Amino acid sequence: MYESGEDYLEAILMIRNEKEIVRSVDVARKLMVSKPSVSRAMGILKDDGYIFFDENQHIVLTEKGFEKASSIYSRHKLLTAFLMKIAGVSEEQAEKNACRVEHFIDSDIVAGIESWMKNN
Repeated sequence: MYESGEDYLEAILMIRNEKEIVRSVDVARKLMVSKPSVSRAMGILKDDGYIFFDENQHIVLTEKGFEKASSIYSRHKLLTAFLMKIAGVSEEQAEKNACRVEHFIDSDIVAGIESWMKNN
């Protein structure tokens, strides 16, 4: 999956956690992208089995989508906390950098960071 697809899944999960109902306009606002960009991305995510649309055209994560989005979001939160602790930077700066890193970091590195964070 491309970085942008992961960003969309993460945004859907975050919105769902805040509001329970996810609309395309909410995703567009969260990611600061156009509605046509969201529409295209939702089509791809739907075709790949990550989301579906309910009877009201709200975006719903499938089990596969929820698992992927949760994994991405967990990495994001872990990296944010790690960067704040190690680098002593603000949450805002840590979040921006975590968002960049979360897409490319190896799973064994994530496991090592998780272990380090639990022990420190």
